Amino acid sequence: MARARAAIIVHYHEISLKGGTRPMFLRHLARNLERAAADVGPGRVRQLTGRIVLELGEHADPEAVKQRVMRVCGVANCAVAWRVPSQVEAMKPAVLRVVEGREFASFRITARRAFKTYPMTSVELNRELGTLVQERTGARVDLHDPELTVHVEVLPAETFVYADREPGPGGLPVGGSGTVVALLSGGIDSPVAAWRLMKRGCRVVFVHFHSVPYLPDTSQVKARALVERLTEWQYDSRLHLVPFGEVQREVVLAVPPPARVVVYRRLMVRIAEAIARRCGAAALVTGESLGQVASQTLANLSRIDEVATMPVLRPLIGMDKLEITAEAQRLGTFEISIEPDADCCTLFVPKHPATRMTPDEVRAAEARLDLPRLVAMAVDGAQVETFEFPARTRAAVAG
Repeated sequence: MARARAAIIVHYHEISLKGGTRPMFLRHLARNLERAAADVGPGRVRQLTGRIVLELGEHADPEAVKQRVMRVCGVANCAVAWRVPSQVEAMKPAVLRVVEGREFASFRITARRAFKTYPMTSVELNRELGTLVQERTGARVDLHDPELTVHVEVLPAETFVYADREPGPGGLPVGGSGTVVALLSGGIDSPVAAWRLMKRGCRVVFVHFHSVPYLPDTSQVKARALVERLTEWQYDSRLHLVPFGEVQREVVLAVPPPARVVVYRRLMVRIAEAIARRCGAAALVTGESLGQVASQTLANLSRIDEVATMPVLRPLIGMDKLEITAEAQRLGTFEISIEPDADCCTLFVPKHPATRMTPDEVRAAEARLDLPRLVAMAVDGAQVETFEFPARTRAAVAG
């Protein structure tokens, strides 16, 4: 009889609802699964009906691979499974292997047949395998609220037996929905916003505005740490470090204090959009939440959006700070974000910024600036850094 082999069985949900684009999303998901676990020993990745299987190499650590798979966008759930031939006598040792060493007073067997011509029904399989577990452990069968559920997925050529199914992030695999540029401030909100676009299948390019040499480079250090953490979800990233201090200095010399914050934000959008077009990105992403600060009132958001010629996505717009903080803690970005730094938002910012600027007021303020020159100066002065996971290599190149 063939020996049972360990594998990671991956289920998806939203992808299965797709029509003609399903094969494309599945290709991205399979590629991302392979990349995510590249250094912890998987074998090949196979697409089966309604699921994907990672065959594990001889020296692979199944739990380590599962932990990586749980962080792949598009994964609904996954488990370490035993792969055996689709014969009842081959399933029985695998079921016993799953329950071995566990303490449980009640259990259920949940058998599913991916093809209905199998000689036994799901109910018959449940009874046959359940009787085996009952005789071996003395536990009772509970179909409604068991302490342990053993899953048996029967396919034509092989069967997967497992328990301990773990949830993944869901959503769509990174790469299936195009590219966006995220404005990364270094605070709590913008990393969460970027991750939410990854979960919707977007590859995210990061843009961070800094004020070196007017301020220390601490915000750049934090931005690198945040991008390195978020790269664990999309496997390779690019970070554009944009010098913004000189732009701010010229704004201070020409623009009245109350208007400066909105003018700064409009310039950031123009600069980020120019970078986005160079990267082939189709939208910008920000971490703004309605009403959180002066630049995030409806009136000022309208003024900021006026300068954009591509969509500005705000996935956190209706969330409060507690909700955003909880998600940042779950992602592992919160502790990085709260480290003290000196970012460009602390430089040349008025004490009382305007909260409801009109179009005429903004136009009058910007009329004093050479906007194309400021945008070009910032874009051309940007430094680009690349990040990879799991290799985590980084190299700086000219902007």
